[in-house]
Amino acid sequence: MAELTPKQQVVEILRNQKKFLILTHKSVDGDAIGSMLALYMTLKRLGKEVVAFYGEDTPGVFHYLPGLESIEKSFNGSRSFVISVDTSETKADKIMYKVEDKRLDIIITPKEGLFEEKMVSFSRGQFNFDAIFVLDSTDLERLGTVYDEYPEIFYEVPVVNIDHHAGNDHFGKINLVDLTATSTSEILVSVIEALTGDPKFFDEKIATALLTGIITDTNSFQNTNTTPKSLTVAAQLVAAGGDQQSIIKNIYKTKPLSTLRLWGRALSNLHDESEYKFVWSQIFKNDYLEVGAAEDESSGLIDELLKTASGVDFALLLSEKKGDVHGSLRSINRAKDISEIAKLFGGGGHSMAAAFQLNGTNLLENSNMIIEKIKAFQREQNNISNNA
Repeated sequence: MAELTPKQQVVEILRNQKKFLILTHKSVDGDAIGSMLALYMTLKRLGKEVVAFYGEDTPGVFHYLPGLESIEKSFNGSRSFVISVDTSETKADKIMYKVEDKRLDIIITPKEGLFEEKMVSFSRGQFNFDAIFVLDSTDLERLGTVYDEYPEIFYEVPVVNIDHHAGNDHFGKINLVDLTATSTSEILVSVIEALTGDPKFFDEKIATALLTGIITDTNSFQNTNTTPKSLTVAAQLVAAGGDQQSIIKNIYKTKPLSTLRLWGRALSNLHDESEYKFVWSQIFKNDYLEVGAAEDESSGLIDELLKTASGVDFALLLSEKKGDVHGSLRSINRAKDISEIAKLFGGGGHSMAAAFQLNGTNLLENSNMIIEKIKAFQREQNNISNNA
């Protein structure tokens, strides 16, 4: 019998198991949140027990997405609590429990003799999931708090890794990593079709969530990663009721004044490193505070403004968020693989879009180091003299 493909293995575990945990990377984008919601809604419709967890506030731009209220904001591990009683000397005859005044009483009647406190011990049991689905994340570290606080869950519960990034670590027991796909959402379309066996399974809510992932990861089909398949799948989702106009309106055509002011700050900080073929800008913590913008309002800036620069290989946006430094890169020259630059700082991504993060620091301490390191990389790649 032939070995099952990764896609077939994913379908089998979804079909045969009951309890699932769905996770995605921190600082979510449209593909991360769209694929999470689509898989959650699919499994709930199939009668499964599902927890979708994301430990940060979802960016306001995605408020139109159906099912956002289903995402859990806190996570306790969903682990059993085990009360053990040593019965080597005293045997149990009857066990019952009652709930009274917000208290659970467990009552054990001995056959003979007495039970004593020293016979009772407490421990944690197994995690209450059959599988963990990690979506759109190159590694477990990108999951943030859930990985930091509960690393053992990823060793005790089978992990299913679904992603489309070239830098994926293949950290799962099952790894469905399709580098030809524009997005994790695109991969999920075929998974859901295979799982349900029904091309008409997609309703308006699931279709809109998946279409959000495809549209945002292709920048509304403007990026070079757009393929004939992605256009076909998008058309299928629109036909199923995916609200393309709502997606375009909210993602691309509606910007609060605070966002416009923040983007103005970024443009005023724009640096042209023409000798090294890139442009870059930075947004400080105070910039957010002074214009009254949330940290997620810098999202989209690099695609809609900085990426329009001409005569350079790529654009870089540095920003301070939650005590960390975030770097977002977009390739302008199709021949330039900017994921290699992200890797200089422990990041990764696609050849056309990549990112990195420096934890527990700020731009004042790091921006010069980042820019000089990139210049050195560009100098070596482009044979630029040290006098440039």
